[in-house]
Amino acid sequence: MTEQPLIRPAVDADGLGIARLIAAVFGEYDGCPFVMAEFPELAAPASHYEKRGGRLLVAEDKGIIVASFAISSPDRDGVFELNKVYLDRDRRGSGLAQRLYATAIEEVLRRGGRTLKLWTDTRFLSGHRFYEKLGFVRQPVVRFLADATDGWEFAYRLELDR
Repeated sequence: MTEQPLIRPAVDADGLGIARLIAAVFGEYDGCPFVMAEFPELAAPASHYEKRGGRLLVAEDKGIIVASFAISSPDRDGVFELNKVYLDRDRRGSGLAQRLYATAIEEVLRRGGRTLKLWTDTRFLSGHRFYEKLGFVRQPVVRFLADATDGWEFAYRLELDR
């Protein structure tokens, strides 16, 4: 049996490893370049999410970050946003994303969260399936990212049962 990656709270020194993960995921899509300058939060990612009322988790295997998953609630109003949800292509379908989600939801509930929201690139079809399987509902709104990807994002929302 293959050993499962360790899920742990991120530290600021994980920024480069998270950047490598995001670049690999972006590389799966045409016209989706990763530009480090567009991710200034990766200079100190754990601190960034702590300041936003949240937490960043990573999954690590043999010293390599293979997944990330952040929650944040900058208004501290019970509404949490999911951020930095990335999973190494070879880990998809392994249950790792569900483990990260469950760990994050425990934290959200502990902090009094009642609603989850997220934005996801319209090209990330496997991500859409993951969110919808968890009960997220796509909202009737999209937004344009004026960045290197020239991407559009869908909004998703989930009301948590308390």
